[in-house]
Amino acid sequence: MFGINGVEAIVLVLVVMLLIGPERLPEYAEKLKELVKAAKRYATGASEDLKETLGPEIADVDWSRFDPRQYDPRTIVRQALLEDDDAPAASSATDPARRDESVTARLAPGQLAPFDAEST
Repeated sequence: MFGINGVEAIVLVLVVMLLIGPERLPEYAEKLKELVKAAKRYATGASEDLKETLGPEIADVDWSRFDPRQYDPRTIVRQALLEDDDAPAASSATDPARRDESVTARLAPGQLAPFDAEST
């Protein structure tokens, strides 16, 4: 967590305790406790608000499917390389009946493409 080990964390706590001093330490400990409680209340309230907003369907969602730790890039690449290509998708580029409908007319040789000065 934060790139520090246990010994460094202990040293940081001791330095903070020395800087704050024994007379103000209980006051700051109480403030830290209230801050942690407020953060917990806020997180609980937010999750309850989300459940209330999304309804009972949110309980049926399998959240483990969305865990990024389960996806190994090496496995994804290996599966992509080993799976067969779809034959209809490859032939659609050469099939004149399946060409893109957005192409309406071809330009004649020497004819300039339409130019829209406002778009550039």
